Amino acid sequence: MRFCSRCLYGSHHPLNITFDETGVCSGCKVHEEKDSLDWGERALRLQRILDAYRNRSGNNYDCVVPVSGARDSHFIVHTLKNVYGMNPLLVTYNKHYNTDVGIRNLANLRIRFDCDIMTLTASPETVKRITCATMRRLGSIYWHCIAGQTVFPVQVAVKFKIPLIVWGAHQGVDQVGMFSHLDEVEMTRKYRKEHDLMGLEAEDLIDEFDGISERDIVQYRYPDNREIERVGVRGIYLNNYIRWDSRAQHEQMIRQFGYETAQQSGTFDAYHDVDCWNYSDVHDYIKYLKHGFGKVTDHACREIRLRRMTREEGIGLVRTYGMRAPRNLGRFLDWIGMTENAFHYIVDQNRNPAFWRRNDNWEWEPAFDLLESAARAGDPEQALATVASHHAYIQTSVGRTPDSRDRYILVGKGHA
Repeated sequence: MRFCSRCLYGSHHPLNITFDETGVCSGCKVHEEKDSLDWGERALRLQRILDAYRNRSGNNYDCVVPVSGARDSHFIVHTLKNVYGMNPLLVTYNKHYNTDVGIRNLANLRIRFDCDIMTLTASPETVKRITCATMRRLGSIYWHCIAGQTVFPVQVAVKFKIPLIVWGAHQGVDQVGMFSHLDEVEMTRKYRKEHDLMGLEAEDLIDEFDGISERDIVQYRYPDNREIERVGVRGIYLNNYIRWDSRAQHEQMIRQFGYETAQQSGTFDAYHDVDCWNYSDVHDYIKYLKHGFGKVTDHACREIRLRRMTREEGIGLVRTYGMRAPRNLGRFLDWIGMTENAFHYIVDQNRNPAFWRRNDNWEWEPAFDLLESAARAGDPEQALATVASHHAYIQTSVGRTPDSRDRYILVGKGHA
Protein backbone atom coordinates (compact mmCIF):
# COMPACT_ATOMS: atom_id res chain seq x y z
CA MET A 1 0.00 0.00 0.00
CA ARG A 2 1.37 3.38 -1.01
CA PHE A 3 0.59 6.90 0.24
CA CYS A 4 1.06 10.26 -1.40
CA SER A 5 4.16 12.15 -0.29
CA ARG A 6 2.18 15.42 -0.28
CA CYS A 7 -1.43 14.74 0.75
CA LEU A 8 -2.94 11.85 2.72
CA TYR A 9 -4.50 9.71 -0.01
CA GLY A 10 -3.30 6.16 -0.54
CA SER A 11 -3.34 3.66 -3.37
CA HIS A 12 -6.45 2.07 -1.83
CA HIS A 13 -8.67 5.02 -2.87
CA PRO A 14 -11.81 3.54 -4.52
CA LEU A 15 -11.62 5.98 -7.45
CA ASN A 16 -8.06 4.82 -8.15
CA ILE A 17 -5.00 6.99 -7.87
CA THR A 18 -1.52 6.96 -9.38
CA PHE A 19 1.84 8.32 -8.24
CA ASP A 20 4.73 9.99 -10.04
CA GLU A 21 8.43 9.29 -9.44
CA THR A 22 8.48 11.66 -6.43
CA GLY A 23 5.55 9.90 -4.76
CA VAL A 24 3.06 12.72 -5.45
CA CYS A 25 -0.42 11.43 -6.32
CA SER A 26 -2.40 12.17 -9.47
CA GLY A 27 -4.92 14.23 -7.48
CA CYS A 28 -2.20 16.59 -6.25
CA LYS A 29 -0.68 16.86 -9.74
CA VAL A 30 -3.97 17.83 -11.36
CA HIS A 31 -4.62 20.21 -8.47
CA GLU A 32 -1.44 22.06 -9.47
CA GLU A 33 -3.29 23.14 -12.61
CA LYS A 34 -5.35 25.49 -10.44
CA ASP A 35 -2.26 27.67 -10.02
CA SER A 36 -1.19 27.61 -13.67
CA LEU A 37 -4.31 27.74 -15.83
CA ASP A 38 -5.62 31.00 -17.26
CA TRP A 39 -8.94 31.09 -15.45
CA GLY A 40 -9.96 34.28 -17.24
CA GLU A 41 -9.74 32.44 -20.54
CA ARG A 42 -11.60 29.48 -19.12
CA ALA A 43 -14.37 31.77 -17.86
CA LEU A 44 -14.78 32.98 -21.45
CA ARG A 45 -15.08 29.35 -22.58
CA LEU A 46 -17.85 28.88 -20.02
CA GLN A 47 -19.54 32.07 -21.26
CA ARG A 48 -19.55 30.74 -24.83
CA ILE A 49 -21.08 27.42 -23.72
CA LEU A 50 -23.80 29.11 -21.69
CA ASP A 51 -24.60 31.58 -24.48
CA ALA A 52 -25.05 28.69 -26.89
CA TYR A 53 -27.74 27.18 -24.66
CA ARG A 54 -29.47 30.40 -23.59
CA ASN A 55 -33.17 30.19 -24.43
CA ARG A 56 -33.74 33.27 -26.59
CA SER A 57 -37.52 32.87 -26.93
CA GLY A 58 -38.11 32.99 -23.18
CA ASN A 59 -40.49 30.02 -23.30
CA ASN A 60 -38.18 27.60 -21.46
CA TYR A 61 -35.36 27.50 -18.94
CA ASP A 62 -31.75 27.96 -19.98
CA CYS A 63 -30.39 25.02 -17.99
CA VAL A 64 -31.07 22.50 -15.26
CA VAL A 65 -29.13 22.85 -12.00
CA PRO A 66 -29.09 20.03 -9.41
CA VAL A 67 -29.17 21.50 -5.89
CA SER A 68 -29.45 20.50 -2.25
CA GLY A 69 -29.41 22.18 1.15
CA ALA A 70 -25.62 21.94 1.27
CA ARG A 71 -22.52 21.42 -0.86
CA ASP A 72 -21.93 24.14 -3.45
CA SER A 73 -25.54 24.74 -4.46
CA HIS A 74 -25.69 28.40 -3.40
CA PHE A 75 -22.45 29.17 -5.24
CA ILE A 76 -23.50 27.36 -8.43
CA VAL A 77 -26.87 29.12 -8.61
CA HIS A 78 -25.28 32.49 -7.78
CA THR A 79 -22.68 32.00 -10.53
CA LEU A 80 -25.21 31.02 -13.18
CA LYS A 81 -27.93 33.52 -12.35
CA ASN A 82 -26.12 36.55 -10.97
CA VAL A 83 -22.81 36.35 -12.82
CA TYR A 84 -23.84 34.86 -16.17
CA GLY A 85 -27.48 35.92 -16.29
CA MET A 86 -28.90 32.45 -16.88
CA ASN A 87 -32.45 31.35 -16.04
CA PRO A 88 -31.96 27.96 -14.35
CA LEU A 89 -34.53 25.38 -13.32
CA LEU A 90 -33.40 24.00 -9.97
CA VAL A 91 -34.01 20.31 -9.25
CA THR A 92 -33.46 18.45 -6.02
CA TYR A 93 -33.77 14.85 -4.92
CA ASN A 94 -35.15 14.46 -1.39
CA LYS A 95 -32.59 12.22 0.32
CA HIS A 96 -34.93 11.50 3.31
CA TYR A 97 -32.06 12.12 5.76
CA ASN A 98 -32.91 15.81 6.08
CA THR A 99 -31.59 18.13 8.79
CA ASP A 100 -33.01 21.42 10.01
CA VAL A 101 -30.04 23.22 8.49
CA GLY A 102 -30.46 21.55 5.11
CA ILE A 103 -34.17 22.34 4.89
CA ARG A 104 -33.53 25.97 5.79
CA ASN A 105 -30.65 26.27 3.31
CA LEU A 106 -32.77 24.82 0.50
CA ALA A 107 -35.60 27.23 1.31
CA ASN A 108 -33.12 30.10 1.46
CA LEU A 109 -31.76 29.06 -1.94
CA ARG A 110 -35.07 29.18 -3.75
CA ILE A 111 -36.16 32.42 -2.02
CA ARG A 112 -32.92 34.44 -2.28
CA PHE A 113 -32.35 33.59 -5.94
CA ASP A 114 -36.02 33.69 -7.00
CA CYS A 115 -35.77 30.39 -8.89
CA ASP A 116 -38.28 27.71 -9.78
CA ILE A 117 -37.49 24.36 -8.20
CA MET A 118 -38.68 20.81 -8.76
CA THR A 119 -38.35 18.19 -6.03
CA LEU A 120 -38.50 14.40 -6.26
CA THR A 121 -39.64 12.71 -3.08
CA ALA A 122 -39.73 8.96 -3.52
CA SER A 123 -42.00 6.81 -1.36
CA PRO A 124 -40.36 6.32 2.07
CA GLU A 125 -41.18 2.61 2.02
CA THR A 126 -39.56 2.22 -1.40
CA VAL A 127 -36.47 4.08 -0.23
CA LYS A 128 -36.22 1.82 2.82
CA ARG A 129 -36.45 -1.34 0.71
CA ILE A 130 -33.80 -0.06 -1.67
CA THR A 131 -31.55 0.95 1.23
CA CYS A 132 -31.83 -2.50 2.79
CA ALA A 133 -30.92 -4.04 -0.57
CA THR A 134 -27.91 -1.79 -1.17
CA MET A 135 -26.70 -2.33 2.39
CA ARG A 136 -26.76 -6.07 1.81
CA ARG A 137 -25.22 -5.98 -1.67
CA LEU A 138 -22.86 -3.00 -1.50
CA GLY A 139 -22.59 -2.01 2.14
CA SER A 140 -24.14 1.37 1.27
CA ILE A 141 -26.94 3.33 2.92
CA TYR A 142 -26.38 6.20 0.48
CA TRP A 143 -26.88 4.52 -2.91
CA HIS A 144 -30.42 5.84 -3.28
CA CYS A 145 -29.22 9.41 -2.58
CA ILE A 146 -26.48 9.29 -5.21
CA ALA A 147 -28.75 7.53 -7.70
CA GLY A 148 -31.54 10.07 -7.21
CA GLN A 149 -29.24 13.09 -7.27
CA THR A 150 -27.60 11.98 -10.51
CA VAL A 151 -30.66 10.77 -12.42
CA PHE A 152 -33.47 13.19 -11.53
CA PRO A 153 -31.76 16.16 -13.27
CA VAL A 154 -31.35 14.05 -16.42
CA GLN A 155 -34.99 12.93 -16.30
CA VAL A 156 -36.12 16.55 -15.96
CA ALA A 157 -33.83 17.72 -18.76
CA VAL A 158 -35.29 15.08 -21.10
CA LYS A 159 -38.90 15.67 -20.08
CA PHE A 160 -38.79 19.45 -20.41
CA LYS A 161 -36.36 19.50 -23.34
CA ILE A 162 -33.67 21.51 -21.58
CA PRO A 163 -30.41 20.30 -23.12
CA LEU A 164 -27.89 21.74 -20.62
CA ILE A 165 -27.28 20.49 -17.06
CA VAL A 166 -24.73 22.38 -14.94
CA TRP A 167 -23.00 20.57 -12.10
CA GLY A 168 -20.41 21.83 -9.61
CA ALA A 169 -17.15 19.90 -9.22
CA HIS A 170 -16.33 16.60 -10.89
CA GLN A 171 -15.01 14.31 -8.16
CA GLY A 172 -12.68 12.49 -10.52
CA VAL A 173 -10.95 15.76 -11.39
CA ASP A 174 -10.95 17.57 -8.07
CA GLN A 175 -10.16 14.64 -5.78
CA VAL A 176 -8.03 12.02 -7.52
CA GLY A 177 -6.91 13.58 -10.80
CA MET A 178 -8.64 11.01 -12.97
CA PHE A 179 -8.95 13.76 -15.58
CA SER A 180 -7.27 17.09 -16.21
CA HIS A 181 -9.22 20.34 -16.16
CA LEU A 182 -8.13 20.64 -19.79
CA ASP A 183 -10.11 17.52 -20.65
CA GLU A 184 -13.31 19.42 -19.80
CA VAL A 185 -14.85 16.09 -18.85
CA GLU A 186 -18.65 16.00 -18.97
CA MET A 187 -21.41 13.94 -17.38
CA THR A 188 -21.57 10.35 -18.62
CA ARG A 189 -23.78 7.43 -17.76
CA LYS A 190 -20.70 5.17 -17.67
CA TYR A 191 -18.91 7.21 -14.96
CA ARG A 192 -22.13 7.41 -12.96
CA LYS A 193 -22.59 3.64 -12.96
CA GLU A 194 -18.98 2.60 -12.40
CA HIS A 195 -18.04 5.15 -9.74
CA ASP A 196 -21.07 6.93 -8.29
CA LEU A 197 -23.31 3.85 -8.18
CA MET A 198 -20.55 1.31 -7.49
CA GLY A 199 -21.46 -0.67 -10.61
CA LEU A 200 -25.13 -1.16 -9.78
CA GLU A 201 -27.87 0.37 -11.95
CA ALA A 202 -31.44 0.71 -10.74
CA GLU A 203 -32.57 -2.22 -12.89
CA ASP A 204 -30.07 -4.47 -11.11
CA LEU A 205 -31.95 -3.99 -7.82
CA ILE A 206 -35.10 -5.78 -8.98
CA ASP A 207 -35.18 -8.87 -6.80
CA GLU A 208 -37.87 -10.90 -5.06
CA PHE A 209 -35.61 -11.44 -2.05
CA ASP A 210 -35.47 -7.70 -1.38
CA GLY A 211 -39.05 -7.13 -2.45
CA ILE A 212 -38.06 -4.64 -5.14
CA SER A 213 -40.13 -4.53 -8.33
CA GLU A 214 -39.97 -2.64 -11.61
CA ARG A 215 -42.35 -0.09 -10.12
CA ASP A 216 -39.94 0.69 -7.27
CA ILE A 217 -37.04 1.70 -9.45
CA VAL A 218 -38.85 3.94 -11.98
CA GLN A 219 -37.65 7.14 -10.29
CA TYR A 220 -34.04 5.88 -10.38
CA ARG A 221 -34.01 4.64 -13.97
CA TYR A 222 -31.71 6.56 -16.33
CA PRO A 223 -33.41 7.83 -19.50
CA ASP A 224 -32.92 5.86 -22.69
CA ASN A 225 -29.97 6.95 -24.85
CA ARG A 226 -32.34 7.77 -27.69
CA GLU A 227 -34.27 10.18 -25.47
CA ILE A 228 -31.06 11.88 -24.37
CA GLU A 229 -29.82 12.18 -27.96
CA ARG A 230 -33.16 13.54 -29.16
CA VAL A 231 -32.94 16.45 -26.70
CA GLY A 232 -29.15 16.69 -26.96
CA VAL A 233 -28.63 16.60 -23.19
CA ARG A 234 -25.11 17.32 -21.95
CA GLY A 235 -23.83 17.98 -18.45
CA ILE A 236 -20.89 20.30 -17.77
CA TYR A 237 -18.90 20.84 -14.57
CA LEU A 238 -18.09 24.35 -13.36
CA ASN A 239 -14.77 23.35 -11.82
CA ASN A 240 -13.37 22.98 -15.34
CA TYR A 241 -13.94 26.71 -15.89
CA ILE A 242 -13.71 28.24 -12.39
CA ARG A 243 -10.82 27.81 -9.94
CA TRP A 244 -12.62 25.61 -7.46
CA ASP A 245 -12.17 26.37 -3.76
CA SER A 246 -15.19 24.98 -1.97
CA ARG A 247 -14.35 26.46 1.42
CA ALA A 248 -13.80 29.98 0.08
CA GLN A 249 -16.98 29.67 -1.98
CA HIS A 250 -19.02 28.64 1.05
CA GLU A 251 -17.70 31.55 3.09
CA GLN A 252 -18.67 33.92 0.30
CA MET A 253 -22.20 32.44 0.33
CA ILE A 254 -22.40 32.78 4.13
CA ARG A 255 -21.61 36.49 3.88
CA GLN A 256 -23.76 37.28 0.85
CA PHE A 257 -26.76 35.00 1.14
CA GLY A 258 -26.97 33.64 4.70
CA TYR A 259 -25.91 30.05 4.04
CA GLU A 260 -26.13 28.18 7.38
CA THR A 261 -23.41 25.90 8.70
CA ALA A 262 -23.28 23.14 11.31
CA GLN A 263 -20.61 21.23 13.18
CA GLN A 264 -20.45 17.60 12.06
CA SER A 265 -19.36 14.51 13.95
CA GLY A 266 -17.05 13.01 11.32
CA THR A 267 -15.08 16.02 10.10
CA PHE A 268 -13.83 19.50 10.96
CA ASP A 269 -15.61 20.89 7.86
CA ALA A 270 -18.78 22.68 8.96
CA TYR A 271 -19.94 23.60 5.43
CA HIS A 272 -20.26 20.41 3.38
CA ASP A 273 -23.17 17.97 3.68
CA VAL A 274 -24.85 19.79 6.57
CA ASP A 275 -28.19 18.81 5.03
CA CYS A 276 -27.82 15.12 5.90
CA TRP A 277 -27.83 13.29 9.24
CA ASN A 278 -25.89 10.40 7.81
CA TYR A 279 -23.38 11.55 5.23
CA SER A 280 -20.55 12.49 7.60
CA ASP A 281 -21.82 10.09 10.24
CA VAL A 282 -23.31 6.62 9.60
CA HIS A 283 -22.44 6.66 5.89
CA ASP A 284 -18.93 7.87 6.68
CA TYR A 285 -18.48 5.16 9.32
CA ILE A 286 -19.25 2.51 6.70
CA LYS A 287 -16.89 4.21 4.24
CA TYR A 288 -14.13 4.00 6.85
CA LEU A 289 -14.73 0.27 7.33
CA LYS A 290 -14.70 -0.35 3.57
CA HIS A 291 -11.95 1.99 2.39
CA GLY A 292 -9.85 2.85 5.42
CA PHE A 293 -10.61 6.59 5.39
CA GLY A 294 -13.54 8.96 5.70
CA LYS A 295 -14.63 12.47 4.76
CA VAL A 296 -12.16 14.06 7.17
CA THR A 297 -9.34 12.71 4.98
CA ASP A 298 -11.01 14.13 1.87
CA HIS A 299 -11.31 17.52 3.54
CA ALA A 300 -7.77 17.48 4.91
CA CYS A 301 -6.34 16.62 1.48
CA ARG A 302 -8.28 19.49 -0.05
CA GLU A 303 -6.96 21.95 2.54
CA ILE A 304 -3.38 20.69 2.15
CA ARG A 305 -3.56 21.16 -1.62
CA LEU A 306 -5.03 24.65 -1.23
CA ARG A 307 -2.07 25.51 1.06
CA ARG A 308 -4.17 26.24 4.14
CA MET A 309 -2.96 23.25 6.14
CA THR A 310 0.25 21.35 6.61
CA ARG A 311 0.36 17.60 6.17
CA GLU A 312 1.04 17.20 9.89
CA GLU A 313 -2.02 19.29 10.79
CA GLY A 314 -4.09 17.14 8.44
CA ILE A 315 -2.90 13.93 10.08
CA GLY A 316 -3.79 15.34 13.50
CA LEU A 317 -7.34 16.19 12.36
CA VAL A 318 -7.83 12.79 10.75
CA ARG A 319 -6.71 11.11 13.95
CA THR A 320 -9.15 13.26 15.94
CA TYR A 321 -12.22 12.78 13.76
CA GLY A 322 -11.61 9.60 11.81
CA MET A 323 -12.12 7.07 14.59
CA ARG A 324 -15.41 8.38 16.00
CA ALA A 325 -18.43 6.11 16.35
CA PRO A 326 -21.50 7.32 14.44
CA ARG A 327 -23.59 9.73 16.48
CA ASN A 328 -26.83 9.20 14.56
CA LEU A 329 -26.89 5.42 14.27
CA GLY A 330 -29.93 5.13 16.54
CA ARG A 331 -31.84 7.61 14.40
CA PHE A 332 -31.01 5.67 11.23
CA LEU A 333 -31.97 2.31 12.75
CA ASP A 334 -35.27 3.71 13.99
CA TRP A 335 -36.04 5.04 10.50
CA ILE A 336 -35.17 1.88 8.59
CA GLY A 337 -36.54 -0.55 11.22
CA MET A 338 -33.38 -2.51 11.95
CA THR A 339 -31.64 -3.67 15.11
CA GLU A 340 -28.11 -2.58 15.87
CA ASN A 341 -26.91 -6.19 15.80
CA ALA A 342 -28.37 -6.65 12.32
CA PHE A 343 -26.74 -3.43 11.14
CA HIS A 344 -23.30 -4.47 12.36
CA TYR A 345 -23.72 -7.95 10.92
CA ILE A 346 -24.40 -6.47 7.49
CA VAL A 347 -21.67 -3.82 7.49
CA ASP A 348 -19.11 -6.29 8.89
CA GLN A 349 -19.53 -8.30 5.69
CA ASN A 350 -18.13 -5.27 3.87
CA ARG A 351 -15.11 -4.59 6.09
CA ASN A 352 -11.97 -4.54 4.02
CA PRO A 353 -9.69 -7.37 5.23
CA ALA A 354 -6.69 -5.27 4.18
CA PHE A 355 -7.49 -2.88 7.04
CA TRP A 356 -9.31 -5.01 9.65
CA ARG A 357 -8.78 -8.26 11.52
CA ARG A 358 -10.29 -10.16 14.42
CA ASN A 359 -8.29 -10.27 17.64
CA ASP A 360 -8.16 -13.15 20.13
CA ASN A 361 -11.47 -12.00 21.61
CA TRP A 362 -13.05 -12.08 18.17
CA GLU A 363 -13.34 -8.29 18.19
CA TRP A 364 -12.49 -6.14 15.19
CA GLU A 365 -9.30 -4.11 15.31
CA PRO A 366 -7.17 -2.28 12.71
CA ALA A 367 -4.72 -4.56 10.94
CA PHE A 368 -2.17 -1.73 11.09
CA ASP A 369 -2.02 2.02 11.70
CA LEU A 370 -2.96 3.58 8.37
CA LEU A 371 -2.20 7.08 9.59
CA GLU A 372 1.25 6.10 10.76
CA SER A 373 1.91 4.63 7.33
CA ALA A 374 0.68 7.86 5.75
CA ALA A 375 2.88 9.92 8.07
CA ARG A 376 5.99 7.95 7.10
CA ALA A 377 5.31 8.57 3.42
CA GLY A 378 5.55 12.34 3.78
CA ASP A 379 8.38 14.06 1.92
CA PRO A 380 9.35 17.61 3.01
CA GLU A 381 10.64 18.32 -0.49
CA GLN A 382 7.15 17.75 -1.91
CA ALA A 383 5.30 19.73 0.77
CA LEU A 384 3.46 22.85 -0.33
CA ALA A 385 4.19 26.10 1.48
CA THR A 386 1.05 27.24 3.31
CA VAL A 387 -0.24 30.63 2.23
CA ALA A 388 -2.87 30.96 4.96
CA SER A 389 -3.23 29.48 8.41
CA HIS A 390 -5.94 26.92 9.08
CA HIS A 391 -8.65 28.96 10.77
CA ALA A 392 -11.89 27.91 12.41
CA TYR A 393 -14.94 27.35 10.26
CA ILE A 394 -17.68 29.94 10.56
CA GLN A 395 -20.44 28.81 12.88
CA THR A 396 -23.69 30.52 11.95
CA SER A 397 -26.67 30.96 14.23
CA VAL A 398 -28.97 28.17 13.14
CA GLY A 399 -32.74 28.33 13.27
CA ARG A 400 -35.11 25.40 13.42
CA THR A 401 -37.80 24.46 10.97
CA PRO A 402 -41.41 24.57 12.16
CA ASP A 403 -41.54 20.82 11.48
CA SER A 404 -38.55 19.80 13.61
CA ARG A 405 -39.22 17.17 16.24
CA ASP A 406 -35.68 15.76 16.53
CA ARG A 407 -36.40 12.99 14.09
CA TYR A 408 -36.42 12.53 10.34
CA ILE A 409 -38.21 15.29 8.43
CA LEU A 410 -39.48 14.10 5.06
CA VAL A 411 -40.66 17.55 3.93
CA GLY A 412 -40.09 20.72 5.96
CA LYS A 413 -41.16 24.33 5.54
CA GLY A 414 -37.75 25.83 6.12
CA HIS A 415 -38.93 29.47 6.24
CA ALA A 416 -42.27 31.03 6.98
